[in-house]
Amino acid sequence: MFLTEEQKDRYHRQIILPEVKEEGQKKLLKAKVLLIGAGGLASAAAYYLAAAGVGKIGLVDGDRLERSNLQRQILHQTARLGEPKVISARQTLTALNPEIEITTYQENLTVSNALKLIQSYDLVLDCSDNFATRYLTNKTCVIVQKPMIYGAVSHFEGQAMTILPGVGPCYCCLYPEPSLTGAIPSSKEVGVIGVLPGLIGVIQATEALKFVLQQGKLLVGELLMYNALTLEFFKLKIKRNPRCSVCGINNK
Repeated sequence: MFLTEEQKDRYHRQIILPEVKEEGQKKLLKAKVLLIGAGGLASAAAYYLAAAGVGKIGLVDGDRLERSNLQRQILHQTARLGEPKVISARQTLTALNPEIEITTYQENLTVSNALKLIQSYDLVLDCSDNFATRYLTNKTCVIVQKPMIYGAVSHFEGQAMTILPGVGPCYCCLYPEPSLTGAIPSSKEVGVIGVLPGLIGVIQATEALKFVLQQGKLLVGELLMYNALTLEFFKLKIKRNPRCSVCGINNK
């Protein structure tokens, strides 16, 4: 694989980094990243992954664009109200970088489609906004041994963690699945400041690029937490739970 002159020009600021160079850019162009959700987190994550030259980006979301989404979901525009989010997102990403492949799945992640969707990508970004989808994404990624980069926001707080199945803790080690998922409110119910998904989404994209480039230290076994009101970051060490219902020793 050779970089074209146009690619060398587009990605010049990355290529001159000693951690990237042309070989690293080739890795990015060959990478396949699946985003679960096309809302606030995905808006920032997908935009920067597309700008960086990730060769194939998949978007899974069955929702249509609503006016209340626009406060934080910057992939979309007022003129596209009522359109499927994945179609709106593809328009924005293609306008930014027409040389990459944007594959859309206008459906929600379910038990019946999760395995098929996830196993054909290199890594997954969980940009969903509900616990049921997060648990399903996590379980499927553990089953097929795909890395997952988790992000979530609520109120003025956000968090992120990278999950490498078989290496570190999974999402269920962090939050054991409750018997009644509906007992935990979603961000739709409690609200979120608009800029917060952007910041957490950028962190997810950063982890994805580091993973593809095999550079730096990933958030494996560490939950990064951010408070927008105080502008403070802090990390919590998370250990793998040997009794985890998903990745524990009894589930191998």
